Amino acid sequence: MASISQLIQIIYSSRPFGYDDAILNGVLLDARRCNARDNVTGALVCRQDVYLQLLEGPEAVVQATCDRIKRDDRHVEMIVRVTENVTERLFGDWAMFHDPAQSWIWSAQDISDGALDQASSEAFKTVFETIAAKAR
Repeated sequence: MASISQLIQIIYSSRPFGYDDAILNGVLLDARRCNARDNVTGALVCRQDVYLQLLEGPEAVVQATCDRIKRDDRHVEMIVRVTENVTERLFGDWAMFHDPAQSWIWSAQDISDGALDQASSEAFKTVFETIAAKAR
């Protein structure tokens, strides 16, 4: 009997390299194309100083997606903030939901002062739970 793949969520942060609208649109286009192909869903919060992304789906493909992002030179200093098994997706209808940082909880100064390194797993999850509730 074949085993059912585990559903996981990974939240990571990175710093954009050369952020502008064209780069952001390229990131979103690539994410949506690859995620639709690989059965990965999620959301991306972005602005000039930070990307914060939630990826969810079968464990193997989400891990492969993270590995691909780590090699992508549009992202620097990628740090996985949360990895957990889940029973359902937050963004099941979205190959990649884009939040233009309007729901962001940390200011640019907070980020500069190390807020991401001080935040708990729950704080990261709350960001995406809030976005998911607004996306519905």
